[in-house]
Amino acid sequence: MEYLFSLDNLPEAAAAFIEAIGENRIFAFEGEMGAGKTTFITEVCRQLGASDDSGSPTFSIVNEYRASDGSPIYHFDFYRLDSPAEALDMGAEDYFYSGHLCLIEWPDRLGSLLPEETVEVRITEMPDGRRVIKF
Repeated sequence: MEYLFSLDNLPEAAAAFIEAIGENRIFAFEGEMGAGKTTFITEVCRQLGASDDSGSPTFSIVNEYRASDGSPIYHFDFYRLDSPAEALDMGAEDYFYSGHLCLIEWPDRLGSLLPEETVEVRITEMPDGRRVIKF
């Protein structure tokens, strides 16, 4: 799926993403710094009912939010990871295999730790400032 969005229609893009999730639970968000990964994930969490501020977990590595149905949503930012071993040490695999929604920024820092069923999501900034999201 591919969707073109800006801040003006971010809610519609997030809603389309949520509708397309299906049974998938692990999403690896890729894109340049400033492409809008955190902004997009924040809107997805908001629409799923997370009442907490779902900003970037850059310093905590992972933030946990609760969807409106009470289920956890895990938002990872692995930018500061020096090695996949650090992710293992913090229990990343437990999160990945929990069956709950995992939204991962900077997945390339994990090496081969991501489960095979991970859905790749790419956000690319266009020259006019809009973003293209593909998954």
